[in-house]
Amino acid sequence: MKKKLFFAVGLIAVVFFGVILFKLAAKNFHKVSLVTSPQQGKLLKSAKAGEEKGDYASAKEAYQELIKEDPSSRNVADWQKHIEDLNMKLIFSPMVTAGSVEYEIQPGDTLTKIARQFNTTVELVAKINDLQAGGLKVGRKIKVWNMPFNVLVYKGQNILILRAGDDIIKTYIVSTGANNSTPVGTFKIVNKLPNPTWFKAGAVVPAGSPENILGTRWLGINVPGYGIHGTTKPEDLGKQVTQGCVRMANTDVEEIYMLLPSGTEVTIVN
Repeated sequence: MKKKLFFAVGLIAVVFFGVILFKLAAKNFHKVSLVTSPQQGKLLKSAKAGEEKGDYASAKEAYQELIKEDPSSRNVADWQKHIEDLNMKLIFSPMVTAGSVEYEIQPGDTLTKIARQFNTTVELVAKINDLQAGGLKVGRKIKVWNMPFNVLVYKGQNILILRAGDDIIKTYIVSTGANNSTPVGTFKIVNKLPNPTWFKAGAVVPAGSPENILGTRWLGINVPGYGIHGTTKPEDLGKQVTQGCVRMANTDVEEIYMLLPSGTEVTIVN
């Protein structure tokens, strides 16, 4: 565990500057990037063209080259935001990409069986391939994500980083525990609940209630009572205000709920 924490802390040093830029990008994402050289102009044109054509891989590569070309540019945060959006589009695309495999549906297959075989989720297999529970046709070839995701929560910045292997896929603004109450360490997701009921002291708050602070999804870790969940108070995201859990915007927690199977590693550092 100490080795994992040491690695995580090292990663934080690398992404710290990117975290700050990410927060700025959230406010300035729709601003037009300023081109400062012919090469930047060429790369930006290539990135935009790739996005428009649905060639997300080439668009991502162009944005990465832009950052490599001028890592101190005022546009880096904007380019990084584009990369993260393209990462998600690549994951959800039916095109087989890095981190996924092509699978031919076999007799007796179900979405649950396929998801278990590749350590992914039913929801992700279904979304990628536009599948319904009874719509599996023997012989059809589908895309299945098979690269394990992991999560890094940085309490100091109230940031959750979704990774596939060592690659950063997307960064989310979250809320963590008041008075440093979010536990630190390496954990695993042990249970998942859609539209969870909140069993708080002296009351049972049903799903959908404005008083149910858990929001639309719950991903519990192997520390009883702690987990990652949605929120009814999105205005508090980015602050240390919870009783120890990690809160996300409902749209964000629904996204990672789809991606992360039980057993996913969650590392929380200060």
